[in-house]
Amino acid sequence: MTTHPAGESAVAAIRHAGTVATSTLLEIAPRLHSAIGAALPHRALTVFTEDCTGRPQKRAGDPEITERITIAELDAVRRGLTAPRWSGDAVIAARQRPVTVFRADTGAILVLCEPGRPEDPSAEECAAALWEIAATRIGQQVAEARPDYLRESRAASSERLRVTAELTDRHQTDLESLLATLRSRDLDDARARALATDLAAGALVRSRSGSDLVASLAEEPVSRAFERLKGELRPLSRHGAVRVEFFDPPVDGRALPGEVAHAARAIVRSAVLLMSDQEGVTRIRVQWNCDGANLLVAVRDDGPGRIDDSLPAVRQLAVRATALGGRLDVDAVATWGSEFDVRIPLDPPDTSATAAARNWNLAPRETDVLRLLAAGRRNRQIAAELGISENTVKFHTSQLYRKLAVTSRAAAAVVAVEAGLVEGVGAPVGGDAVGA
Repeated sequence: MTTHPAGESAVAAIRHAGTVATSTLLEIAPRLHSAIGAALPHRALTVFTEDCTGRPQKRAGDPEITERITIAELDAVRRGLTAPRWSGDAVIAARQRPVTVFRADTGAILVLCEPGRPEDPSAEECAAALWEIAATRIGQQVAEARPDYLRESRAASSERLRVTAELTDRHQTDLESLLATLRSRDLDDARARALATDLAAGALVRSRSGSDLVASLAEEPVSRAFERLKGELRPLSRHGAVRVEFFDPPVDGRALPGEVAHAARAIVRSAVLLMSDQEGVTRIRVQWNCDGANLLVAVRDDGPGRIDDSLPAVRQLAVRATALGGRLDVDAVATWGSEFDVRIPLDPPDTSATAAARNWNLAPRETDVLRLLAAGRRNRQIAAELGISENTVKFHTSQLYRKLAVTSRAAAAVVAVEAGLVEGVGAPVGGDAVGA
């Protein structure tokens, strides 16, 4: 960590502000680390925000800290905040460390681990200003729900699993402590029972708070997601000539994965703005429903009925839906109005190798042949490993070409790797002919 003479650190930080303001979600932590480091040296930083579905934690700096920080630690820091800015000691990466914490209006927090003591008295103010820029940028990208963000969020279920693993480890430690107390020969029965009771009570509280944290990171109640949408659209109805009517989803409907809630709100906002720009529109109706497996969205106007899927704006909305495996349809009738119907699945598609084989209608033996073919085996080798004749291998290979819509072993191998049927390997041996 380095320090800068008074005044210079502020200038250096300002030079980085533009890179923070234009960051993608994947870039924002390292850019913020560089920008704040120019004014306020620190060993590592982490951002914790529940709005950023799937990856609530973004880290940069010393990997000895960043690779060991847990969601539970950050949640404890956030819950302990009583002011927008705080400095002190907190458990980060499994031990007490000096930290400086900033909280944004959105509720997101920035934790600077082991900050230094710069000579510039304005350094902390520079850090706070840069954090506000970063928090605003995160909020903008979440609200826009761009297709790349939605795909990344849906693919981030591994992050939620990691949080669950953290909680499991903590529960295991609690149980081990409880068992050690009960087995101790240094404690009498009364003392052992008292300690065991205290341990069990603490573990139960941590278990409940941990379960709530995992749920809050993964899902949003459908009624709350719809209320947020209504709040975002009320100004349009209040200050414009168009009345927006809302039909609430069932209060007991299934909770929405965060990326689905973000996408649905973004699609509805854009659809309502597109409809309200037409002449003659006086009313727009917005309705959400859920069939248990999908979020169903309907947006209808009473306008001229000229909106269709040939419009670039409509195609952009459709891309948002398809990014999550859903679809968007437009139905327009002249003088009666236009209607958007959106269906977004609540669960990510099954992308396992088994699912891929099922989608292509591959027989088990064809799947075996494809794996070996993609691994570079010749027909003779495939026949020997599977205990079948070379002619049978040729037959299965020709069937694979037909089902996968390819004409070569190399093309079949690429399809198999992309589908996850095999790990990435080198080009298969042999020519393109079926009999190779």
